[in-house]
Amino acid sequence: MKAIGFDNEKYIKIQSEQIRKRISEFGGKLYMEFGGKLFDDHHAARVLPGFAPDSKLNMLLELKDRAEIVISVSAISLAMEKKRRDLGITYDLEVLRLIDLFRSVGLYVGSVVITQYDGQKAADKLKSRLEASGIPVFIHYMIPGYPSDVQRIVSDEGYGKNDYIKTTRELIVVTAPGPGSGKMATCLSQLYHENKMGIASGYAKFETFPIWSIPLKHPVNLAYESATADLNDVNMIDPFHYEAYGEVAINYNRDVEVFPVLNEIFKQIYGQSPYKSPTDMGVNMAGFCISDDEVVSEASRQEIIRRYYGAVCDRLRNGNETQEVEKISMIMNQAGIQLTDRNVVKSAIETEQKTESPAMAISLHDGTMITGKTKKLLGCSAAAVLNALKYLAGIDDKEELLPPALIEPVQDLKVTFLGCKNPRLHVEEVLIALSVSAANNQDAAKALSMLPKLAGCEAHSTVILSSVDADIFRKLNVNLTCEPQFQSKNLYHI
Repeated sequence: MKAIGFDNEKYIKIQSEQIRKRISEFGGKLYMEFGGKLFDDHHAARVLPGFAPDSKLNMLLELKDRAEIVISVSAISLAMEKKRRDLGITYDLEVLRLIDLFRSVGLYVGSVVITQYDGQKAADKLKSRLEASGIPVFIHYMIPGYPSDVQRIVSDEGYGKNDYIKTTRELIVVTAPGPGSGKMATCLSQLYHENKMGIASGYAKFETFPIWSIPLKHPVNLAYESATADLNDVNMIDPFHYEAYGEVAINYNRDVEVFPVLNEIFKQIYGQSPYKSPTDMGVNMAGFCISDDEVVSEASRQEIIRRYYGAVCDRLRNGNETQEVEKISMIMNQAGIQLTDRNVVKSAIETEQKTESPAMAISLHDGTMITGKTKKLLGCSAAAVLNALKYLAGIDDKEELLPPALIEPVQDLKVTFLGCKNPRLHVEEVLIALSVSAANNQDAAKALSMLPKLAGCEAHSTVILSSVDADIFRKLNVNLTCEPQFQSKNLYHI
């Protein structure tokens, strides 16, 4: 059983109460910026064991008759073909996925806003695709001097140039496919327009990380910095909060930088700002729901290591700059952790050294270490998954769940008819073969039923896995890392 360090029931209760309280403080209309992910918040679930990935969604569903979703996406991210790392899909596809998911649970998606627009073709393409499906799209532009030139920003030459997003409900939830999408700027632009139109509206922020009520260098907050290393976000003590209350609260640089802009907008709306600090803007209660600090600290240290491996592999695959790797290396030093603190790394490397071929290790929830080596019929990742399922099902390791007579025809299909050069079965192919075998083999059926128990387990490969295998580990919710090296010396890898 995986150790729990976060009280999810308490979180839903007190977080819901805090959101309702904030809504009541504004008499007309509230723009609420939802940071992080509403669906599938696996980062929060990893660093706060016990946190349910859909907690924020469940809270929002209680307000669905009053709520309208606006999805914000940056034109810069679209042009860069930026991907959501945990799902491996680009932000434009994530926008489409989010719309489908919101609609599937009965939430109303009012529109999409493309921010930081400067003629990017990728943004134009997404706009056309959405509008063809009947979804309104609005454009927000790059503003010279943002965020320091307050006078320009809060003017017809700043927010005034942006499209006004037409909304119909009192609670406007502004969310995005990932960080850096311009959620806050979208809210501020709307406040500017509605102030000129005489519409009373307010702003609040619901973002889980960084957690304001725990120390600056707490591993949970450092894990957030590692997750946003590509944005160069920096956690910091909120100077406005300390000046106003004499209390230390943690925020991050972008919120602190933009706070004077928000202050100026509120002064124009109300004559004075209801907030004395960027921390005041938030409604995050997660810090009060940590039930075991050591459990969440260790989970966060592991997340930092995973983020490091992800960054170095991305650098090798895509030729990324070294900034992200260097930033996470610095965070690792601050947290006092090393790559060897991830136990699956040592086991995978030792197996590779013994077999002189690529290897994988999987750490199960009871601490058992399962390894897989590269075989004639199976790749190391497929072998490791099969071995893990056999162990969980109580099947002797020597038993062949997939005999060569079953695997070889699949190999022949791959090589002879599909043009594959590598005859070894991928993880997905092994699972399909196992499901076929399960029709007549009770052990195979029992092993297959163990798949859900792999969720949340740790895995490490001594080579970068193919996109096909990596995608399966994501679907199984296995926390995978890889050594930054390819199995072959080819220049093209898939």
